Amino acid sequence: MKNYNIGIDTGGTYTDAVIVDMQAHEVVATAKSLTTRGHLEIGVSSALEAVIDSAEERLQAGQISLVSLSTTLATNALVEGRGSSVVAVLIGFSDDMVLRSQLKQAIPSAQILRIDGGHEYDGSETCSLDEASLRSQLQPLLDAAEAYSVSANYSVRNSDHEQRAREIILQICDKPVTISSELSDGLNGPLRALTATFNVRIVSLILNLVESVDNAMQSCGINAPLMIVKGDGSIASAESVITRPIETILSGPAASVIGANFISSLNDFIIADVGGTTTDVAIVRNGWPAINEKGAMAGGYRTMVRAIDMQTIGLGGDSEVEIDYRGQIRLRSNRIIPLSLLCDRFPWVIDHMQGSLGEGMGLERALRFIFLPQGHDDAKLPRGLSELDHEFLRKVGVEPRPVDEVVVRASDRARVERLIDRGLVQISGLTPSDAAHALGKQSQWSVEGARLACLMLARSYGLIGWDETNSDAGIEKFATDVFNVMVGKSAYLVINQLSGYNFPEEDPLVQAVTHGLSQLNDLAISLKPSIPLVAVGGPAQVFYPKVGDRLNVQSVIPQNAEVANAVGAAIGHIKIRTVIEVTRGEAGGYHLHQSGIPQFFESSEQALEHACRIAREDAQHKARAMGGNSLAINLDVERIDMPKMEPQSSLISATVIAECLSIPEPN
Repeated sequence: MKNYNIGIDTGGTYTDAVIVDMQAHEVVATAKSLTTRGHLEIGVSSALEAVIDSAEERLQAGQISLVSLSTTLATNALVEGRGSSVVAVLIGFSDDMVLRSQLKQAIPSAQILRIDGGHEYDGSETCSLDEASLRSQLQPLLDAAEAYSVSANYSVRNSDHEQRAREIILQICDKPVTISSELSDGLNGPLRALTATFNVRIVSLILNLVESVDNAMQSCGINAPLMIVKGDGSIASAESVITRPIETILSGPAASVIGANFISSLNDFIIADVGGTTTDVAIVRNGWPAINEKGAMAGGYRTMVRAIDMQTIGLGGDSEVEIDYRGQIRLRSNRIIPLSLLCDRFPWVIDHMQGSLGEGMGLERALRFIFLPQGHDDAKLPRGLSELDHEFLRKVGVEPRPVDEVVVRASDRARVERLIDRGLVQISGLTPSDAAHALGKQSQWSVEGARLACLMLARSYGLIGWDETNSDAGIEKFATDVFNVMVGKSAYLVINQLSGYNFPEEDPLVQAVTHGLSQLNDLAISLKPSIPLVAVGGPAQVFYPKVGDRLNVQSVIPQNAEVANAVGAAIGHIKIRTVIEVTRGEAGGYHLHQSGIPQFFESSEQALEHACRIAREDAQHKARAMGGNSLAINLDVERIDMPKMEPQSSLISATVIAECLSIPEPN
């Protein structure tokens, strides 16, 4: 009998894989592989093969009932400005609505077509859809456009014009098309337009990821459904997510919350998920994270995607350490490659660093090496790169090279920053992970390289003297200072999430707590969370015991905390939400808004009865389409009524919400 699920998480540094025995409620095997950002299939295949090999005595590939993936691909692509060239079709949008959509700021390359049409609040037609204008405006863009979004005014009240526009586009070309009413039930047309355009922009990226994972599964002999974690913590079939990739925003953090609940056996807690690039903090109640009803952020812009309510900052084990003009240690929000990792993969880097130390000049620059991501593939480079970009990438190569050998012109510096933002080149430097290696708190990479890097950076700012006979003591002190900065910033993030207040980082009371002080002048200070602190992620065991000390609470770091994201992916449930609106007509009667033209009913009882039935059926249908089985439906009706009137005639409007929770069905 198939009892085993596999969870995979593609993080910034590692790709994790786990096997969970669903009947025994037990993680039976874990594995890690370096994430090959240039070609994700390599890292995924390596992690899959390793986790299956480690559990071969207990199971065979044929006993695997499910493979589920959490990924930051959608989030990272939108942050980095990557994706397909898109055309945004806006139907019935005013000048102000176009401005409020922020399409031009968020996606400067997007082509915007404005078409007459759209509907009113009650679903009645504002004016006919101008099909001739749509066809004529599309023709000149067919060769350049790779994907299309369609958004119409009040399409959640009547999606007829959006659906017709999609039909016309598909008649003319065979390209992905997203209509906004299928992504959100919110009335905010401009925000729906941005969400739909973001969505179709990354369809091809998610498709490539799914194909990569599918190929890796086939090579391992796994014949099981492939699921993907969405931003609200639920999972859906890969086939359904391909058309709605925007829903995977915050997929990785959401999976970590679900995984933390599983491995900690706690239902109410604050979770800190610390990785190489970011730290994500959320409050969990009754085993499920709160949902941000305002919509998840993507690339600095609000979307209409339901996702977990989580605070995220650029703070992780691979954050870049910098020293300001006063000699103060700071952590930047960008991710770099730790020198301990680089020296472990390329031992000759240590010799090069020692040579630079002997010369005594430019020690900070001597820590900077540039190279292509592991798995780099020229054939899979994104569109929009110039010939000079391609020439520069060929010069960089897959082996690390000192930055000063490659970046020789002012234009090179700007090009490097741009290529780093797009994930096409990588830079090394000193990180909190290096400090932890230098202090003996981590050991998976090169301790020698980490200590040497600490010595060089500290000496370049005069924090370790050249005549110091015991440089080991200086290294220990500098590495401890870096470590404490990481702990302090982590404690600050937890305080903000627990309090629901964004304290200024320079607040004296907050600074005292995050620096481990119990007194400020004559004021004794003590803060303590009212719920447990659960820390997960690779660096959690390194930094969060000290974070707990500063907050007067023991940090709960469960077994398998370093692969919590992958565990959350493996044990996920399918969760579907269908929303149907009922509104009162101006001339009497009620309109039911679902898809297409609204339905009319004479009485509120008829409208609500019909709305409840189709909401339930729609949620069940969508759950089955996403691979669900064992369906459980929760139905809620939110009414707005005129006061002091009988229920039969008092209804102004109603929102019917059907939520379906189900488990994935094995092949």
